[in-house]
Amino acid sequence: MGDVKPLVSTSNSMDGDAFEARFTDLCKKGLSLDEKTCLGAMKLFKETKHLVSSNVSSAERTVEEAERFWFSFVLYSLNRLSEKDGDSAQQKSDENRFTLCQILRATKLNIVYFFEELPQFVVKAGLVLTNMYGIDWESRLEAKEMQANFEHLTLISKSYKRAFWELFLSSDANIGKQESATSAPDYLSKYHRFGWLLFLALRVHAFSRFADLVTCANGFVSVLAILILHVPICYRNFKINDSPRFVKKGEKGVDLLASLCNMYDASEAELRRTLKMTNKLMEDILKKKPCPAFECKTETLEHIDTDGLVYFEGLLEEQSFLSNLSILENNYNNATRNRGDLDERLFINEEDSLLVFGSLSGEDVNISGIKRKFDSIASPSKTITSPLSPHCHRASHVNGVLGPLNGKVASTPVSTAITTAKWLRTFICPLPSRPSAELQHFLSSCDKDVTNDVIRRAHIILEAIFPCSHDCSLTGSLRSANLMDDTWMEQRRLETLKLYYRVLEAMCTAEAQILRAPNLTPLLTNERFHRCMLACSAELVLATHKTATMLFPTVLGRTGITAFDLSKVIESFIRHEKSLPRELKRHLNSLEERLLESMVWDKGSSLYNTLIVARPALSSEINRLGLLAEPMPSLDAIAMHINFSGGIPTVPSLQKHETSPSNFGSLILGQNGDVRSPKRQCTDYRSVLVERNSFTSPAKDRLLAFSNLRKAPLQSVFASPTRPNPVGGGETCAETGINIFFSKINKLAAVWINGMVERLQLSQEIRESVYFLFQQILSQRTSLFFNHHIDQIILCCLYVVAKLSQLELPFKEITRNYRKQLQGRPEVYCSVFVDRSSTQQNGRTRQDHVGIVAFYNTKFIPAIKYLLEELDLSRTTTRTTQVPESNNSNDVRSIPWIT
Repeated sequence: MGDVKPLVSTSNSMDGDAFEARFTDLCKKGLSLDEKTCLGAMKLFKETKHLVSSNVSSAERTVEEAERFWFSFVLYSLNRLSEKDGDSAQQKSDENRFTLCQILRATKLNIVYFFEELPQFVVKAGLVLTNMYGIDWESRLEAKEMQANFEHLTLISKSYKRAFWELFLSSDANIGKQESATSAPDYLSKYHRFGWLLFLALRVHAFSRFADLVTCANGFVSVLAILILHVPICYRNFKINDSPRFVKKGEKGVDLLASLCNMYDASEAELRRTLKMTNKLMEDILKKKPCPAFECKTETLEHIDTDGLVYFEGLLEEQSFLSNLSILENNYNNATRNRGDLDERLFINEEDSLLVFGSLSGEDVNISGIKRKFDSIASPSKTITSPLSPHCHRASHVNGVLGPLNGKVASTPVSTAITTAKWLRTFICPLPSRPSAELQHFLSSCDKDVTNDVIRRAHIILEAIFPCSHDCSLTGSLRSANLMDDTWMEQRRLETLKLYYRVLEAMCTAEAQILRAPNLTPLLTNERFHRCMLACSAELVLATHKTATMLFPTVLGRTGITAFDLSKVIESFIRHEKSLPRELKRHLNSLEERLLESMVWDKGSSLYNTLIVARPALSSEINRLGLLAEPMPSLDAIAMHINFSGGIPTVPSLQKHETSPSNFGSLILGQNGDVRSPKRQCTDYRSVLVERNSFTSPAKDRLLAFSNLRKAPLQSVFASPTRPNPVGGGETCAETGINIFFSKINKLAAVWINGMVERLQLSQEIRESVYFLFQQILSQRTSLFFNHHIDQIILCCLYVVAKLSQLELPFKEITRNYRKQLQGRPEVYCSVFVDRSSTQQNGRTRQDHVGIVAFYNTKFIPAIKYLLEELDLSRTTTRTTQVPESNNSNDVRSIPWIT
């Protein structure tokens, strides 16, 4: 396919015919697609174009901007989903191939903007995509994986660039100059590109397609080792025998790999394994013969301990270097020809228009908050938990060498990820892979010894979470990557198993102290509790390695539990694993917030099974909407599903089999057709649940948040909802659980309300009224939260309270400021679930997603009218001077509708 022309014309018209004509023009002239592909694109476009108008009205976007986003989403979906459709099993022809980069250049969009807006399309067009491409369209679209992969590559490219130019800047005179590859001498620029292409070859041929951040970090460190060994020393910016950053090993010289591990906190065993793969790639791709380094006499190896190292003659020497560079370029082209992914070579050029913030057309894109959010996760100075770009300050000069005196590089998100992975190696990996003597004591002290049950369950569930491919038919690079995937899965299973046993022992110890008895039968025979513990352990291991795949909530589906189940153990998990790094504590805290704000309210959440016991009045609405969770699949069903054949003792399970094996498939694979609330990504940048007016350290926040919650034994938390709570004063376990859950929701809402009120510069009285109304809705109109994000309720509360207070605060102003909040995402107010009970087709209730204003008028206001009257009365008793007299009327005409 030829050069892509940015052919999206500017128009403020949403006229149907003109709209279609512009899309057709883009397909035929902008991307040069053939007739068949254009027809497929137009079919998807016509099925979804009616959704664009709501995208304009709900977001701060012009018609022209909304068009460009929608065009790109349709083409991206077509490209990803049609690749695996029946007749397209054959690879696309060269002349009809198009990639995400080409789509974005043609629509004049930035990559960050694209991924920021994509979730809205996924929510709005989900039903259409299901009908056209099947229920597995979301896993095939790989939108979340692509975004995480983009973020990881952004991180790695920044770390690689920083490391390269510290090691190979030609002289101190270059320090003050711009640090881009294009401004460096030509040969250094090419060495820089060679290293990145070698890293990409690792990703393509040795790593999995969406390798985790820690694996990628080991890859770029192995590339640095090869560059140090082969780049001529005249281009070095260090003296290897006179630098505190390089560790000497007796009389043999510098231990290069140990030095690099010391600089980047990497595992030496992992680095050696990755370097071996890198060397093998150069042998296979470049057809270079490896030589033991100790046999080679070259100045680049002087003062280096060459034991175990490999050297390639002529790799970067002038006469063959350009040829080797060209071979790597062609290899990458051939290997990625039919993927349609991002061209990952663009990351070494930060000036590429796809990476630069702003419209490719030079116009300002009206998307407030995106760049600020990207910066907040792109700079450690702005966030403490993000995995993005490094500090920009300069390292010190010592003896003409760049770098700090202690040999460590400045802290970056990549180094932080590697450091967090070091916690696993230090604290978890040395532990036994079976229950300790102390844990076995608790397991054997139950009414029946449950040791074998616990061991068997752990192996089955972990095999389900971290499956191996068992595909022996693959050859070449695909087999290498497949074998690495299997090895990676096995390592993660083992780490998760050890962490699970460790925390389970600590919890049992604490539980026995609370109950003053070692017999913990109700807890240790509870299937749901163990699966939650295994899921939480697996999520921590995945978060440690910063995976681009298996993103949350994958562990929920693979263990058969729900978001509400997992929310019961997170706080306890943090409390009982004393060694958890701050980054992982924050990850779990952020995860809990995500669960509470939206996921526990989704269809199929076990929250509803508890609510119908604790709040019987809600049962009819819960049943009408079909919200109840499916029975949890039995352990045997999961074992059958994954074809488990591990050598673990099989004993009669103590669990009650809650469903037949037939139910497991749909639960594990996920109900892609179900209505879902918009979900934000699980990011680590937010603090934990805090008191409404408290802004202290995260550790103090966590203590404050839960200090007033009723403490109960874990066995009560996981007991049957109808059972009496032994410490509940006559309450059932369901009532106690819901009271604790509502308290957490209120505390989380208090934080978000406080942030919005401060951003909007509203008064303390407004803040209190909004919070009071939110609490009343939660307790008296709980059904309004069903299938919704709590921020949707908060935004509506803000508007209605402001309106009743006669403040000029348009909804667009509220949503504009909400989007500036770190937790704010456009899909929250652009895609709000509504149940249109009045319009039924074929006996089925119609369900849809609308903008926040439509939800406010059609659902929110009718549901809370009498609460508004109560709010008015409560306010007039304390702040009569601030509430207009007209607002005290019970006349329905005073209700603040939006017209």
